[in-house]
Amino acid sequence: MTDVVKAQGSALPRAQSIRWNPSPEELRQLTAKMPNARLTVCDNYNVQTRVLARSKASTYIVSDHPERHSDQTISRGDARRVAAMQDDYIAGRDMTVVDGWIGNDPEYRTRARLYIETGNANIAGMQQHLYFAPDGDGADVEPELTVIYTPNLLAPGHPDDRVISVDLEAGVTRVLNSDYFGESKKGGLRMWNKLAYERGGLALHAGCKVIPTDRGEQVMLIVGLSGTGKTTTTFTRQNGSQPVQDDFVALYPGGRIVATENGCFAKTFALDAKDEPAIHGAVTKREAYLENVSQNQKGELDFFDTSYTQNGRAVFRMSALGIARDAREVRSVNQLLILNRNENIIPAVARLNRQQAAAYFMLGETQGTSAGGKEEAGKFLRVPGTNPFFPLLHEQQGNRFLELLDSCGFEVFLLNTGRVGGAADDERSKKVTIPYSSAVVKAIAEGTIAWERDPDFGYEVAASLPGVDDIEILQPVRLYRREGRVDEYRALVERFRRERSEHLKKFAGLRAEIPEAIA
Repeated sequence: MTDVVKAQGSALPRAQSIRWNPSPEELRQLTAKMPNARLTVCDNYNVQTRVLARSKASTYIVSDHPERHSDQTISRGDARRVAAMQDDYIAGRDMTVVDGWIGNDPEYRTRARLYIETGNANIAGMQQHLYFAPDGDGADVEPELTVIYTPNLLAPGHPDDRVISVDLEAGVTRVLNSDYFGESKKGGLRMWNKLAYERGGLALHAGCKVIPTDRGEQVMLIVGLSGTGKTTTTFTRQNGSQPVQDDFVALYPGGRIVATENGCFAKTFALDAKDEPAIHGAVTKREAYLENVSQNQKGELDFFDTSYTQNGRAVFRMSALGIARDAREVRSVNQLLILNRNENIIPAVARLNRQQAAAYFMLGETQGTSAGGKEEAGKFLRVPGTNPFFPLLHEQQGNRFLELLDSCGFEVFLLNTGRVGGAADDERSKKVTIPYSSAVVKAIAEGTIAWERDPDFGYEVAASLPGVDDIEILQPVRLYRREGRVDEYRALVERFRRERSEHLKKFAGLRAEIPEAIA
């Protein structure tokens, strides 16, 4: 039987020593002792990790019924062997416990715990930033969800000698041989996805913001894979808008929004103080934690250098922004934006009808970035709901999304945050810049876009939009016509139609009206 300690709440593998809920300052001091942690000119710590992104190929749902999950699974017998190996390792290690809440809504919040090697204190410090603070000192905490994390334990026989074992029934995720913080963050949220679904809602990989307008406050959800501009879109300000949440929210019937995190895990590549002042200001505060950001011997940061990785990250509390809004104050959602980082014929913005909205939600198209690891970088991806962390059958997302849309009546838009007309090295192409995207978001909130139907895809595209003076950004077909590339455009239209239809056919349990919207 696994040797466990019952101290202060739930059962944990017995360790050589356990630090229970150390203060932020203590975790900072422990991080300073790490050989791969460097002090920056901002007086915060920047840790260089061995693993540079999430390890999808090494992640398994624990189940003896793989047909109940769209992602790869590991048998319960194999999962027990992984757990036993990890527990034996922990017995000789110093460990740290960080407790907190996922979410701050009294009705929906979930007790969570991270149990990690003390030698990787930066991960504990980052997770403490993202949890909502526990009540009291944690002595009475009985977590619903636990991440047991050993960054320095090899898992032979698994890809890269690494394994992330996700036991949804027990509410325990075990991480072996990854020192990338994203495995801690997503470890708890992946299990929370299941809880939100069972409660009648849907976990969305989305930011949330509130935009003041003449027609009242508009609550906007921004759905997108990592690297599509979700954080930038959430924090870029229109009319003094306020960010509510950066990465994950739960949407419940009637449009109720429930937050998950008290902080932000932001990409830092190309972070510019002019374009993204709120994020830049938060990243350069003393209490922020950095991961894999380029810095010189003087401790000066270079957010544009990718010599080590393009997936540099920072964690900070929402309060560091000075402009955040509490999700408990937010009324029902008004608009939902689906981000698509494309490079050819997707317009800067398109308005979707009900069935199209569910279809594009399930398509989850984007150009892959380094945030998803080597297997995703540079590839064109289709991730249902743009949520790679939904642990059940993916068609359940699409069906639930349609149910929620019917209960809320919010508008849904498709946004291209990439380019039109080709890749960055194609001089004929055009970038959908941050100012253009910001103008689109502002116009959506204010209801000032003039729409016309696109004959190729059936959605509506902008005929005019305040703040965007380039019609080719709004209607890419015009760019292709002007450049004499009509045949190329028609070939892309046919390819997209065919591939989208084939992709949606993979989801046997999807409501028929969803794939019909593409056909």
